[in-house]
Amino acid sequence: MAAWGKCFDPTGARWGIPTYPWRCAPDGFATKRQLRARGLRPGGQPVAAQVLRPRYRRGPLVAYLYRLDKAKPVRPMTAAKHRALQCAMRASRTCPQCRTEADYVIPTSLGMCVPCAYPESSAA
Repeated sequence: MAAWGKCFDPTGARWGIPTYPWRCAPDGFATKRQLRARGLRPGGQPVAAQVLRPRYRRGPLVAYLYRLDKAKPVRPMTAAKHRALQCAMRASRTCPQCRTEADYVIPTSLGMCVPCAYPESSAA
């Protein structure tokens, strides 16, 4: 397929950084998700390469790759981070109108809990 040929640029002449077709990156590179699955993070390193997946009606899908040898371990969760995460989750479950905490994250499309958004259906 000719579209895959446009995605192969190991020197970076066309795209500015080494570019490979989807699922064809050489060993030693990983995406952020792949790093996280290994317990690693990019650690401030710049993007080392990218993989492209061509799409016909829009531009290609891009996944940035980082070098495994420069990756650092994930920072451990501290008590302060845990408390901050709990506060953020509580805030996303608190209705701004009735100030009650729901068992779910308040939908941003509604901006309030479901009983406040649809009071006629909760009365029935």
